[in-house]
Amino acid sequence: MEQPKELKLKINDEQLKGSYANQVAIMHSQYDFVLDFINMFPPEAIVSSRVITNPASLKRMWNAIGVNLKKYEDEFGIIEVEDGNANITEKVN
Repeated sequence: MEQPKELKLKINDEQLKGSYANQVAIMHSQYDFVLDFINMFPPEAIVSSRVITNPASLKRMWNAIGVNLKKYEDEFGIIEVEDGNANITEKVN
């Protein structure tokens, strides 16, 4: 079986800076998920980035995040969260 070719990622200078988010608003339809990453700094909440993706891609991302969180906690310890949903806003379209 042929090995998949390695992709070269390109990123422009503006994207390279990244953006900070401490909250996420998640909306979905039958075909798409919309994730608004929010910088919550009262009295304002500013959307710093919006990601629109399909359900299958989101599930792959979710799995990758889970793997990386486990690696992080194995190295640095369990992340304590008072309320697991405190920084998640769900909207259903």
